[in-house]
Amino acid sequence: MGKPTGFKEFDRKKVPWRLPVVRVNDYDEIYTEPKVDQLREQGARCMDCGVPFCQSTTGCPIDNLIPEWNDLVYHNRWKEAIERLHKTNNFPEFTGRTCPAPCEGACVLGINSPAVTIKNIENAIVDRAWSEGWIVPEPPTERSGKKVAIVGSGPAGLSAADQLNQAGHAVTVYERADRVGGLLQYGIPNMKLSKAVVQRRVDKLTAEGVKFVTGANVGKNVDPKELVNAFDAVLLACGATKPRDLPMPGRELKGVHFAMDFLTSNTKQSVHGDLLNSDFLSAEGKDVIVIGGGDTGTDCIATSLRHGCRSLVNFELLPKPPVERADDNPWPEWPRIFRVDYGHEEAEAKFGRDPREFQLLTKSFLGDSQGRLSGVRTVRVQWEKDAQGAWKMSEVAGSEKDWPAQLILLAMGFLGPEAYLAESLGIEVDPRSNFKALHGEFATSIPGVFAAGDCRRGQSLVVWAINEGRGAARAIDSYLMGSSSLPAPGTTMGTALSV
Repeated sequence: MGKPTGFKEFDRKKVPWRLPVVRVNDYDEIYTEPKVDQLREQGARCMDCGVPFCQSTTGCPIDNLIPEWNDLVYHNRWKEAIERLHKTNNFPEFTGRTCPAPCEGACVLGINSPAVTIKNIENAIVDRAWSEGWIVPEPPTERSGKKVAIVGSGPAGLSAADQLNQAGHAVTVYERADRVGGLLQYGIPNMKLSKAVVQRRVDKLTAEGVKFVTGANVGKNVDPKELVNAFDAVLLACGATKPRDLPMPGRELKGVHFAMDFLTSNTKQSVHGDLLNSDFLSAEGKDVIVIGGGDTGTDCIATSLRHGCRSLVNFELLPKPPVERADDNPWPEWPRIFRVDYGHEEAEAKFGRDPREFQLLTKSFLGDSQGRLSGVRTVRVQWEKDAQGAWKMSEVAGSEKDWPAQLILLAMGFLGPEAYLAESLGIEVDPRSNFKALHGEFATSIPGVFAAGDCRRGQSLVVWAINEGRGAARAIDSYLMGSSSLPAPGTTMGTALSV
């Protein structure tokens, strides 16, 4: 693969982001234009390893043909590279921008050297394909006469819609928001994933025959039972949208908000230019505290900086990760190491320090006489293993501290789908409140109704949502037609699936 000696000759070199002091002043994407020679060198670093762990269960959930398109990029065969990329991934521009790249964590070169910049190469392939005009609408040549409704237009719903439409079925996607894209639209800021990039794919799907209905909140203003009666199959891909709360004294104070409410209002106003309304949450001139790490916490940090916040702190309950892999975190597992994401880098550039405070437990929110948030009280915690090897948390005596804050954003993840859809449809859920359906089959307790994505497996990655959407499409196609030639997730051609 690539150049046989490339992994010895070339070092890992990522495509840089724009300078933090520059990009913090706008909502444009943080990425710079990659250099072709640099990408070819990285493609050359891909080894002729006997087992490409980048495609394994610890690597890419959709088993992207990474060594193949690395080799094609090295040989300047870019059009063939996008063809190979599209065989497993409907939306490589989404994963190339938002995926944490478990493929790189599982790269064989990463055993004792920095991994190949797989994510950069993937993103460059698809961006070049769009700029060269290689990606165009390709409507199916024949229609099956079957109709499928999809609830939710996030990555799971969109990938399923793409697959089912190409199989010849008439697909209608219902989205409760005012714009298509689900978390791609309102959960991920424009700086990381441009909404023009999302709309470009939506436009292509529309040109290929997929229908989109916005403002359709199934279970509220659309009766899900009517969809079941009107369509031959229904796919629930509505995500895990119930945020994890932090119930404690002062939670009712004005100024404590869920992260997704903050990010959504920002995208509507700052990116789409919608008129300001009571839903808009501004961090301008405020002391902001983000509770919870992860991608959502980082996105809240970056957005608050662009609003012009006065100060910024990010609370994390767990200890600071190590710089290198710990002994209990061997390759090819996902490396649980300390990382500096784009928002952390920007906060350090503005305030002179990384915004994260580790091993902090929030005890109560503080307010003024008008019911407005004025701060938060915390205590330090320490983590130790008990006799059974399980981690236990304890508070550090005398470590209480009050922090000033007029805006607190809760970014602690999601608990599952909101209950009203399951209740109105009468669908069975699992102990975590997710729609109960086996991976691979994706069938719920109601005949003809399927579930995929975060609403089935719980909060996860965009690339896993694509895996689920593709898998559900194959299961639905087989349900409708008796068999399916759609590729199973992680395969390029697929074998006939019969039921």
